[in-house]
This record gives sequence, C-alpha cells and structure tokens, in this order.
Amino acid sequence: MSQYVISCCSTADLSKEHFEKRDIHYICFHYHLDGVDLPDDLGQTMPFAEFYKKLANGSVSTTSQVNIDEYLAYFEGFLKEGLDILHVCLSNGISGTYNSAVSAKLIAEERYPGRKVIVIDSLCASSGYGLLMDTLADKRDAGMPLADLAKWTEDNKLSVNHLFFTTDLTFFVRGGRVSKAAGFFGGVLGICPLLDVNNEGKLIPREKLHGKKMVIRRIVKRMEELADGGRNYSGKCYLSQSACYEDARAVADLVKATFPNVQEPEIYDIGTTIGSHTGPGTVALFFTGVDRGAK
Repeated sequence: MSQYVISCCSTADLSKEHFEKRDIHYICFHYHLDGVDLPDDLGQTMPFAEFYKKLANGSVSTTSQVNIDEYLAYFEGFLKEGLDILHVCLSNGISGTYNSAVSAKLIAEERYPGRKVIVIDSLCASSGYGLLMDTLADKRDAGMPLADLAKWTEDNKLSVNHLFFTTDLTFFVRGGRVSKAAGFFGGVLGICPLLDVNNEGKLIPREKLHGKKMVIRRIVKRMEELADGGRNYSGKCYLSQSACYEDARAVADLVKATFPNVQEPEIYDIGTTIGSHTGPGTVALFFTGVDRGAK
C-alpha cells in the first residue's frame, strides 16, 4: 500500500463511483443557486438533470472555490493517518483555488513536521482534469513513488488535450468568452464555436463552425491532428457534456470509427462548477497528445 494519497477537486468531473474505484480523493467546490449554497459533489445533492433544467429556465448559478480553512481541514484528515498527499488543483487559469491550496499546504506542513503535501496546478479542467487524475492513479498503482509522480505530473500535464464546443452561446456570452454581438449573430446563424484549453490553462475560442454536424466532425478531426499517433491513438478518451448526452454520444461514436485502437470512450457529466459557466449544450473531448505549450 502506498504511503500517500492522490487528490483533486470535484471539478475533475468524473463520477463518484469512478473516483472511489480508483481511490482518488476529492474536495468539493461550492455553488449558489436560487438562494441556496450547495456543494459541487458530483450530482449527489442535486442531480445534473435538475441543475441544467434550472439553468435553462433562467436560474443563475454562481460558484466559489475551496478556501484555505477547508483545504487545511481536508489535508489534516490524511496527515493524521500518517499519509502524504499529492493534491492536483483545477487550472489556475480558471480558478484561484491553487493559491488557497498552497497556503493550506504551508500551514499543514508546519503542524505535521515530517509529512509532505505537494500541490500542483493541473492546467486542466473538467474530465480532462479527470483523465490526468486517472493516469496518476495508474502510475501510483504501478508503484511510482510520490516525488517521482509529482515530477511526472508537472512534466506531462500539458499533454492532456481539451476540445470543447457548445450549441448554446448564452452562458459563454454571460461569462465574457463570446461578445454579445457574436452571440446574437451566432445564434441566428447556428454558429457552434470550437474552443480549447491553452498552455496557461485558460479556455480559448479557436474556430467558428456552422451547425452541430460540422462541429462534431471538426472536433474529431482536431483529435486526429493532435492525439498521440494520430489515427493509431490507443490511449484513454474521456468526454463530458452538459445536458446534451446524444451530442456527446455522437462524438464518441465518431471517435471509435476514426481511431480503431482507442480505448472505449467514457462520457461524464460536466459538473455544477464548470457547468455554471458553460450552461447546457456543451460537449468536451479529452485525450493525450501534443503538448499544449508546443501548439
């Protein structure tokens, strides 16, 4: 048994069952919806279908990151058991939670001399962040020591490629990623923007495609251009979606048809933190490939 735990934020957007199966620990973000503060706990408190229905009907959700005291209490639970921690945070290009985790780490290591808390900025989001954590679980299970795993994470995190598209620009306009004028004309013309996460961990619009069918073809074509081995890619492929499972299924089916050696694509829900900013109608595709700093 390893003498350390691997840990992340609930914004890694895998299922509760998957996290438990892989022995990946997580701490929950929060969101505020219809006057109520709720945990982003992988759909346990509020099912995702209900959450996205509320957003579609006009509810506004605001989010809050994990604070220093929460991180400290969370870390201490492991340190008291004599376990070291590798905690990988949601991208600092999206949230400031990394800074809170680092502050908590410094306090925790003072309180528990001899124990180690390593905090890393994933530069990843949603189930791409989850794919990174799942890969770390593979390496931990293969016996990789904590220090080596931390170095591997820093050296390889930018190899997790993130591609997103949306069929509803409303929340991207609200969040400032798409201008109001572009959002209006995009809605009229049926524009589906294709976005990615850059080497600073920020979500960036890259292309404007006309219609859902075109953007589905394009997102898989981009995977072909970026994935390790091109069409011979044999690694993991994760997708996440916000109340548009059939769109995600269409992407997954095209991935399987294009990449004969790919591992079975896994589809997850975009959680309430990321989903508060994307709204319904977003599909994301994740795989390993070209270093995002080299594109």
